[in-house]
Amino acid sequence: MATKDNLQDAFAGESQASRKYTYFAEKADASGQPMIARLFRAAADAETVHARNHLNVMGGINSVKENLEAAIGGEHYEFSEMYPGFIKEAGKEGNAAAERSFDLANRVEAIHHKLFNAAMADLDAGKKKEDTPIYVCQTCGNTIWGTAPERCPICGEVHSFKQIA
Repeated sequence: MATKDNLQDAFAGESQASRKYTYFAEKADASGQPMIARLFRAAADAETVHARNHLNVMGGINSVKENLEAAIGGEHYEFSEMYPGFIKEAGKEGNAAAERSFDLANRVEAIHHKLFNAAMADLDAGKKKEDTPIYVCQTCGNTIWGTAPERCPICGEVHSFKQIA
């Protein structure tokens, strides 16, 4: 049991370090420090390798169907249980920035849940989705299949969508 817990903790830590270093690289680039940014990006990539290795050892990467099932379950938990409690607590504490961050994430997790369910339905029906662009709002994370709107319907930002390859 201890090794399983350690793998889960290591996966979480490596995953967080990867994301954090990616954001640190953005700040270093913006501050005119390209070599420090490159170092942060290299470390982020290494942390991603560690996270993937730990997830593989835990048996966390499976068939496409099983991975979709895991994603659907995770997204459902986030928008139906996790974020509502976080939103409520932030509101009680008067932390408007955290409350907004949690609310935007919560609304987008419900969208992810729907998108993963649609992908599962296609997979179950033996259909492959046609090659269609997917866009992500860089302010709130809203994810749209098809054509990005000028204004994000979740956060209201204009021209905030980035096409995902």
